[in-house]
Amino acid sequence: MRGIQSSGDGLFSYVSLEERVPQDHPLRAIRSLVDEVLDQMSGRFERLYSNMGRPSIPPEHLLRATLLQAFYSVRSERMLIEQIDYNLLFRWFVGLAIDAGVWHPTVFTKNRDRLLEADVAHEFLARLLGLRRVKRLMSSDHFTVDGTLIDAWASIKSFRAKDGSDEPPAPGRNGERNFRSEKRSNDTHASITDPDARLYRKGNGQGARLCFMGHVLMENRNGLAVDATLTHATGTAERDATLTMLDRQARKGRITLGADKAYDVTDFVGDLRSRNVTPHIAVNATVSKLGKPRKTAIDKRTTRHSGYGVSQRIRKRIEESFGWIKAQAGYRQVKVRGRPKVEAVFTFAIAAYNLIRIPKLLSSAT
Repeated sequence: MRGIQSSGDGLFSYVSLEERVPQDHPLRAIRSLVDEVLDQMSGRFERLYSNMGRPSIPPEHLLRATLLQAFYSVRSERMLIEQIDYNLLFRWFVGLAIDAGVWHPTVFTKNRDRLLEADVAHEFLARLLGLRRVKRLMSSDHFTVDGTLIDAWASIKSFRAKDGSDEPPAPGRNGERNFRSEKRSNDTHASITDPDARLYRKGNGQGARLCFMGHVLMENRNGLAVDATLTHATGTAERDATLTMLDRQARKGRITLGADKAYDVTDFVGDLRSRNVTPHIAVNATVSKLGKPRKTAIDKRTTRHSGYGVSQRIRKRIEESFGWIKAQAGYRQVKVRGRPKVEAVFTFAIAAYNLIRIPKLLSSAT
């Protein structure tokens, strides 16, 4: 019997959003974790907002919506608000009623950026990892560190001389600019779009770009990121950020730290040993400009240790988090300017990566 096509313009719905979301949907386990973290942060939110004035968008809605943007690769805030408007799954996760109005994209962006400036992202990551069911998934003895480049939201044409002596781009949209035979460096030039960005070249044969450097500290048991930070892109940024993240960790005994050969520097290894950290760092076996092998900072006693090979094998898993935030979450190039905002976005993306993996780890552990 042929079914009758209805117009679908009914005024009322008798099915709640909770019933429309399948019980086995992956977002259910993620939202359970997010709600638990946000409940713990309620006191922090109270101190961030005034008791007077017009009510803003609830911070819980802002953070849940930002997580959705990373989970589903929504490339702009305007498209995110559009999805929240008609996508019932998005409404359920954010916490909006089925007939509640959505916000203007500009209002959402302003409120979210103001919230991220208050160092909420770092607290969100810390409280997520502090949950009792999450803490038992992590190692407290073995870690890995690495860094990655995050492109700034600024054009290379915005990298101008600080004294204004260089030639400006041609007028019009995307005006031409000839850089031939012009020497540029971070000492004499700066981006007029994002002054915090730095011109950096990853290696020989690669072009220089305006970027920041993101750093992650990972535990080795299940590959969860336990800390994240963002710095200017410099030659020593990775080692400096590592010491900062290690100093923020609450630990009692000796730990091991795996890293690639870029960390094989004598002074850095000495700093690790003074902090009761055993360096499991890849040996930099490249030759110097004089054709002689470089002197490694890692002694043979460390490389012969059985745990050294394990650390070197596991440390490559940290690249999974970098790949996810760049390809899936869309943060290969950030859409905010200024180091504080970029650091907040990067840290929150790392927290989103943990949220993707934690439910699977919990289900496999039971």
